[in-house]
Formats: sequence, C-alpha cells, structure tokens
Amino acid sequence: MGTVARPFIFAWHFLTTISLSRIHHEPTAPELAASMAWYPVVGLLIGGGLIVADSGLTAVLSPAVVNVLLIVLLVLLTRGLHQDGLADTLDGLAGGRTPAERLSIMRDPRIGAIGATGLFLSLILRYAGLMVLPHELRLPAVLCMPAMGRWAMVTLAWMSPYARMEGGLAAPFLSHLSWRHVAMSTVALTMALATGFGAVGACLVLLAGTLIILVGWRACHRWFGGITGDTLGAANEVIEILFLLFVPLLLRLP
Repeated sequence: MGTVARPFIFAWHFLTTISLSRIHHEPTAPELAASMAWYPVVGLLIGGGLIVADSGLTAVLSPAVVNVLLIVLLVLLTRGLHQDGLADTLDGLAGGRTPAERLSIMRDPRIGAIGATGLFLSLILRYAGLMVLPHELRLPAVLCMPAMGRWAMVTLAWMSPYARMEGGLAAPFLSHLSWRHVAMSTVALTMALATGFGAVGACLVLLAGTLIILVGWRACHRWFGGITGDTLGAANEVIEILFLLFVPLLLRLP
C-alpha cells in the first residue's frame, strides 16, 4: 500500500464502519496525523452515500421518513462515534466544576441525563435542518455536511493542545498534525463547497465555520484545558447541525 493510500485507508477505517482492507495495518503516529488531511474527503464520500440513499428513498417514502432514515444511515456509517463524543462532553460539562473533574466524568462509559438529553436534541435539530432545506440546496448541503464537520475536527485539533496528560485515543493523531494537513483538508472542502454553492457561498460558509471553530477552541481551552477525542466528536456534531440549519440563511447574504 502506497504512502498516499495508507493515510486515506486509516482515515476511512477510523471514521466509518466499512472496511476497505482485511489486512491488519499498524499505523505510525505520523501516518495517523496524515490521515486527518483526508477527513473531508471521507466526509464527502459519506455525503455521497447519503445522496444515493436520499434519491432512492425519496421515490417511495415521505420526506419525513426519508430524513429519519438518512440520520440512521449516518449514525450507522460512523458507528455513532461523534454522537458518543457529544454526549460525553455534555456530561462532563454538566457534572464537573474543573477541567480535571470534567475529563474524569467523560471517561465514564455510561451516559448521563444531560448527555442523553443533548444527544436527543441534536438528532431532533439535525432532522429539522434536513426538513427545512430548500430543494435546490439539498444535494450540495447533504453532500458537504459530513465534510464540513470533519474539516472542523482537523482544524480544531491543530489549534489546540491535547487535554489529557496521560494520553488517549486522539493523542497519536495530534502529535504530528501540521498546518500542511489542515491546508490539504481545507482545499478539499473548499473545492466541494465552491462546486455546490459557488465561490462566494463557499467563502461565506468557510468564514462562518472558522468563527464557530474559534469559539469552540476558546471553550475547549477554558472548560477542558484543550481538546480530546470526545470534544472533537462534539465539534463535528455541532458544526454539521449548524451547517444544515444556517446554510440557507448564509447563502441569502450576497
């Protein structure tokens, strides 16, 4: 497997439930960091799968049922990885008074009341976002939504220190993450956004996304002392939902 293909395979296997290779690979820390440059590309492929499902299901089912099934498919394709991060992050915020307490609570595999409520509300908001998408924006928005969330993960990870001194799932990914990986992921996302929404629309979406990431960076630094895999998953969920809810409004600005 080549030096280009290996990072893509690692990104795909980490972010989805679909195996592309039965060979057991042992990625190095630099390869894990390089895999993050492919995150938006993996997101676009996930979005492409959602578009195919949307086209087939719309022919036989009502829009409400189709949108619920798209959310189910997205969770299945990503094994609920990011939803788990969102719930753990909310539980940590609700139960901890200091960064150390919050990080300790986030280690607990059980889900708390606040985490469960936040997760439920996030699914409802995602459903509402899909329901109100204008027809002409549905294809590019559904296609780009997973790429937007995964680009936010890469950018936020590059900007922030890892919060856990003892290490964790995300630590090997971040130790060699560089601006080149962020630039590559940004180029992939920008090309997709420009194709779907035009150059001006792409710039507006990227600007709004960057502002939200800066808010997330500040919040992670204050509440957790940095980022963890859970907070990156939460960032993915927040960005995807806000993208669905507000992209129609952003594109009316020009």
